Amino acid sequence: MDHGGHGMHMDLPPFTLGRGLAVTGGDPYFAAGCALALVLYGWAVLRLRRRGDAWAVGRTVSFVLGVLTIAATMCTRLDDYGMVMFSVHMVQHMILSMLSPILLLLGAPVTLALRALPAAGRGRTGPRELLVKLLHSRYVRVVSHPAFTIPLFVASLYGLYFSSLFDSLMRHSLGHTAMMVHFLAVGLLFFWPIMGVDPGPHRPGYVMRMLELFAGMPFHAFFGIAVMMASEPLVSTFKHPAASLGIDPLDDQTAAGGIAWAFSEIPSVVVLIALLIQWYTSEQRQARRKDRAADRDGDAELVAYNAYLASLESRGRG
Repeated sequence: MDHGGHGMHMDLPPFTLGRGLAVTGGDPYFAAGCALALVLYGWAVLRLRRRGDAWAVGRTVSFVLGVLTIAATMCTRLDDYGMVMFSVHMVQHMILSMLSPILLLLGAPVTLALRALPAAGRGRTGPRELLVKLLHSRYVRVVSHPAFTIPLFVASLYGLYFSSLFDSLMRHSLGHTAMMVHFLAVGLLFFWPIMGVDPGPHRPGYVMRMLELFAGMPFHAFFGIAVMMASEPLVSTFKHPAASLGIDPLDDQTAAGGIAWAFSEIPSVVVLIALLIQWYTSEQRQARRKDRAADRDGDAELVAYNAYLASLESRGRG
């Protein structure tokens, strides 16, 4: 098996967290992507600050944490262990598809880009105009619709691990990198309309977002249970681990299933809390807006409603 660039797997000692998080090894493409994401986000925040616009510190912290979770997953020796241990690979999968996307989306990168990129001017097309056009395109409407995101989220589990596709991708480092990019993209697509922080073509109400969230989670939990209960290795990649790792492939696979099952709960709670906070904040904002409108017009809406009730009462008496 050619792991092209991850080839020290035969000499890897037994896994520990310290060895996994060592900065040696890792995927160079993800390292470059993480660095670029931080530079672009930082540039956009500085651009807003220089012109006197505010940008919430919490959003910046969330985005940076999201990038750091990707870096810790893919830019350390954890990536090398993930090539040869099912449990470590599953940690990578769960972080990239369920934790990193939530943190990145809470950072509102699309909103930041729309605010930071300059308008090209009348009749011209620049990066900001292209981004707006993309957000309103039919393609984005399709790929961000729950009818697409939920099946894709589920198929990325069952279609990958219960077929020969996983082994085919793991034969080469580029296939492995492409798989990890896919996990991250699927997570972003799944959580984007649910989080509702950035603008998008689908913005359902808060109750519908919660239903979308919980629609995919049971399939995730069932997948973890299925992996835990399997009596033989599901994928050939991890069937014969190197003796230096000191692991049993079935025990490692059971651990991988447990990790997948546990991760179906943690992000759900995080997203649910975020939705409830957004819902509360939205209700407070609406209440303040109505109060300001009432102050301006002498609460005309309430006066009109009282007049309407009085007219009904007078009709009843007549």
